[in-house]
Amino acid sequence: MNSKTRILTTLDHRIPDRIPIDFGATPVTGIHVLAIENLRNYFGLEKRPVKVNEPYQMLGEIEEDLAAILETDAMGVQPRNTMFGFPNEGWKPFRTPWGQEVLVPEKFNVTYNDLGDVFMHPEGDTSVPPCAKMPVNGYFFDAIPRQDPIDHNNLNVEDNLEEFSEISDEDLRYFTEEIGKAYDTGKAVVANFGGTALGDIALVPALQLKHPRGIRDVTEWYMATLMHPDYVKEIFAYETDIALKNLEKLNRAVGDKVDVIFLCGTDFGTQNSQFCSEETLLDMYGPFYRKLTDWIHANTHWKVFKHSCGSVEPFIKHFIDFGFDILNPVQVSATGMDPEHLKSSFGEHIVFWGGGVDTQHVLPFGTPAEVEAQVLKHCEIFGRDGGFVFNTVHNIQANVPVENLVAMLNAVRKFNGRPLLS
Repeated sequence: MNSKTRILTTLDHRIPDRIPIDFGATPVTGIHVLAIENLRNYFGLEKRPVKVNEPYQMLGEIEEDLAAILETDAMGVQPRNTMFGFPNEGWKPFRTPWGQEVLVPEKFNVTYNDLGDVFMHPEGDTSVPPCAKMPVNGYFFDAIPRQDPIDHNNLNVEDNLEEFSEISDEDLRYFTEEIGKAYDTGKAVVANFGGTALGDIALVPALQLKHPRGIRDVTEWYMATLMHPDYVKEIFAYETDIALKNLEKLNRAVGDKVDVIFLCGTDFGTQNSQFCSEETLLDMYGPFYRKLTDWIHANTHWKVFKHSCGSVEPFIKHFIDFGFDILNPVQVSATGMDPEHLKSSFGEHIVFWGGGVDTQHVLPFGTPAEVEAQVLKHCEIFGRDGGFVFNTVHNIQANVPVENLVAMLNAVRKFNGRPLLS
């Protein structure tokens, strides 16, 4: 099988020739720029600065030479603009707080305080207040709340809708070109068109807007789902209607070249529980998810990718009912997320894209032998009868020992009957 066939077979819950692999196709299956550099150095690849293609999390571009070693089967296409509102183009050098020389987009413009903390500004415009901060001893950015005082008696839903609009001709041309390139690689194409997140707290602060209005603080947003449910549902309704118009245009332009759509990154789980009740999930989110997935399944062959961190086992049956085909990142360290239970309970109906190794404990802090043991175990469980794409639990972070990364890669190769890396 080639990469596309391998993933399509897996998505149909049939057994492929080997477990398919994804590193870098989405903003939740990527690798930090420092880990990429460490891998490139370990394998003796050409020394050159890594491109920061997702600056919020400081994820890096996985070039073809490293992708071949990783044996990735998926190719991702992300929106033209980063989460900070500037495009990934016009690369220039940047020295990170940890001393790595990387390449960043031309409008990646930052400022510093006396401590050396790094501040990002929307659209790269340093004349407006910063929207995110990377501590001097940190490895990625955190959002800075930029919310005016809220008058709970006079909320205007339009304030939370500024970032949602019909797709521009420029963006449509961009997706057409980039998806065409991804399709030509022979890998499965995973498209992240944006605009379908429904309350993703990474997006609520609107890092790309210079002067965001409405409810933009994460805590206030969670409170609003209880205090102002009709307000939130009105936002979701508008977002969904705009998204359907955009998906129709995108399907006409590139539909036959896309295999998976990254629809939603809204997190519903904490380490030990869920952010909301099942009743809230069904009432506030379910109708809009169904409207989106029903259209996608009726008009395309795309499989629908749902990301949610945390302890979401009680919600998985609803995710399936909502029409999601894929669940990521499969946080096996969270309460109730035992691999054997997940596979036996839900494996016939949803694909697990992730969960190959725990990134909170085992991958960063275990021994190479412990990494290998967990990867082999999870491949055996999740790979049973198909329906599993190997990836870690969320992105690979900065300071993971390279020996552990190699142990992970070799464990997947061992399970797949592939030659081991030296």
